[in-house]
Amino acid sequence: MSAGGGTRAIVAALLANLGIAVTKFVAFALSGSSSMLAESIHSVADSGNQALLLLGGRLSKRRATPEHPFGYGRERYIYAFIVSIVLFSLGGLFALYEAYHKWHEQQIHPGGIESWRWLPIVVLVVAIVLESFSFRTAIVESNAIRGKAGWWEFIRRAKAPELPVVLLEDLGALLGLVFALIGVSMTLVTDNGYWDAAGTAAIGVLLVAIAVVLAFETKSLLVGEGASADVVRRIEQAITGGAEVERIIHMKTLHLGPEELLVAAKVAVRPYASAAELAEGINTVEARIRNSVPIARVIYLEPDIYRKAEQPADGVPELKEA
Repeated sequence: MSAGGGTRAIVAALLANLGIAVTKFVAFALSGSSSMLAESIHSVADSGNQALLLLGGRLSKRRATPEHPFGYGRERYIYAFIVSIVLFSLGGLFALYEAYHKWHEQQIHPGGIESWRWLPIVVLVVAIVLESFSFRTAIVESNAIRGKAGWWEFIRRAKAPELPVVLLEDLGALLGLVFALIGVSMTLVTDNGYWDAAGTAAIGVLLVAIAVVLAFETKSLLVGEGASADVVRRIEQAITGGAEVERIIHMKTLHLGPEELLVAAKVAVRPYASAAELAEGINTVEARIRNSVPIARVIYLEPDIYRKAEQPADGVPELKEA
């Protein structure tokens, strides 16, 4: 996985979540807090998600085969989509179920946290500190590649799915910890377990919302996204930047993976004396494209000759294929 994949941010999040998950489970076992259970499962889901992202990055590096001639770059998109499903089901839906269970349990056996009452508070505060370090790493990694784009634009337009996933997961983890801290604190102060259930429900709603956002964004990548407007402009300038091509008739781009772009264009070329001279001109244009956009690794240029048709009534000349 390239630097754009945010390997450092993924590893930092994985290590943080593994440690946090263990401490949360211990706190849940001793206190019985439903918020702590929801947060424990959330950390387990996040740890699994980061492992999935690392696996997707590793599998995407496999060489192309006759069965998969364009390689396996989209493995990273597939595993990012699986992450959204895991976050939705194991994280969000479980938290909502636990909140429902806790709420009805309070109707039968009302009461707050009875044993190790302040342990969840200590665990949650420590978890917030650890998660903040992980979130900071993801922000630093993202700042290195997002340029002037805003955070929402970066999440929506990034072609490498790992950093947006880690950013949203870490943000969700921090907010979830805050919800759990509020729920547990109010339960301790009021001795009313409904606060614990409410905190658990808030965590569930948050995780479901984040999972839905991730699912929609990764679905778009899976279906197939073209290059950004800036990259398309650079490709167009590279194609028409010499005497070989007179104009672009039409062009399509497609991301085969975060760092692999397919470019297919039909171009109007000047008359050439021989096929060998034409081939040399096309090769020159391809070299300019790769120099301008290094991720343009698969390029198909179809040369054609156009002539101007008779002047139409609106005064705009029409181009027709010869």
